[in-house]
Amino acid sequence: MQGAPPNSEDRSGASGEARAQRRELGGVQGAPPKIEDLLKEGQEILVQVVKEPLGTKGARLTSHVTMPGRFLVFMPTVDHVGVSRKIESREERARLRGIVREFREEHGFTGGVIIRTAASARSKDDIVSDLAYFHQIWTEIHQRMETRRAPAVLFQEQSLVTKLLRDLLTEDYTAIRIDHEREHRRVVALVERIMPNLLPRVKLYSKEFPIFDEYGVQGEIDKALRPKVWLKSGGYLVINQTEALVAIDVNTGRYVGKRTGRLEDTIVKTNLEAVKEIVRQIRLRDLGGIIVLDLIDMEEKKNRQKVFQEVEKELRKDRSPSKALQVSDFGLVIVTRKRVKQSLERQLTEPCPYCSGSGSIKSASTICAEILTEMKKIASELEGAGVILRVNPDIARALKEEESALFRDLQQTLGRPVTIKPDTHLHHEQFDLMAV
Repeated sequence: MQGAPPNSEDRSGASGEARAQRRELGGVQGAPPKIEDLLKEGQEILVQVVKEPLGTKGARLTSHVTMPGRFLVFMPTVDHVGVSRKIESREERARLRGIVREFREEHGFTGGVIIRTAASARSKDDIVSDLAYFHQIWTEIHQRMETRRAPAVLFQEQSLVTKLLRDLLTEDYTAIRIDHEREHRRVVALVERIMPNLLPRVKLYSKEFPIFDEYGVQGEIDKALRPKVWLKSGGYLVINQTEALVAIDVNTGRYVGKRTGRLEDTIVKTNLEAVKEIVRQIRLRDLGGIIVLDLIDMEEKKNRQKVFQEVEKELRKDRSPSKALQVSDFGLVIVTRKRVKQSLERQLTEPCPYCSGSGSIKSASTICAEILTEMKKIASELEGAGVILRVNPDIARALKEEESALFRDLQQTLGRPVTIKPDTHLHHEQFDLMAV
């Protein structure tokens, strides 16, 4: 079974249930059970993929299944009704709990439910619609478990488009344009179920011109894959992803502020503008894990605090759980953000086959020196009146021009003439030697 876990805002109330289950599994003293006591070879269990494989880490699985809906999150392995902490009204919390419990009693519907923030002030029909959907899907999953042999996919969300609309669709959308007929039909069915009043806004894009180019999406994707991001003031960000973390550097660039203004004011303004763009880029590129923000150093403590508060304010707009920590002595802010899937760059690009993803190759002078070193090692083993040296054309040019003195040393070391043959099929750092 495949699917995404619910957002952190929808997990309120589930932690106590989870702790109770762990205590039950661990025994009276709370010692964690051994995996071999819980699972046996050949045993069939239902699991959900909650995190995609990332780098060398495999996918993360759980037997506590969660199914997110528009207003609710269904948890079939527990028996609990929770409400998002962001719904503060007692009356509203009680009303929503009542709707869920009434449906469960009428239909004999087992399993837990977390009521999402989006459910606040929604009608009974909207909440029941989600519950009926969960009831139908869970019944189908049980039927498939009886008829399919493991391993098998029992359920997966239809598409990324329907998932995004389920979680993000609001009255603010003026139009939803789709250039694929089958996907258009799926979206129509979904919108008709969750927000029928927006159905007229779902439109099938039929022009021959690519839809991404028509609405400037491709240009934004291209920008999101570049390491440098320009700010409106003239400053810029440099974003570098590594295996361990993401580093984001802020520079003033062309922005020098007003002639009559203080340098500190210029720096604060640049940092505040940068923070908004940084959080936007984090969301756009779906960056996760540890993110280090190297802001421009500020002398006044109140300014450092002002910028840090702006970071926290912008992060609150992010749906993915994140935390910020200020390292004032170094002018750094460290952000940790939940990473569930690969970042945009990891999904749309792959390591350069020429530099193997390192981002750099050895210089021509370094390679020429390495060739001389290798020649000294094998000079006594070479036979023949001459030697043919096959190298990349750039290295061949270097040996004949700026590294000509090194080439003379090479011939003296071998004690015989060396013929250089450029070969475009050779990597910049490769060379081949043959005695003739």
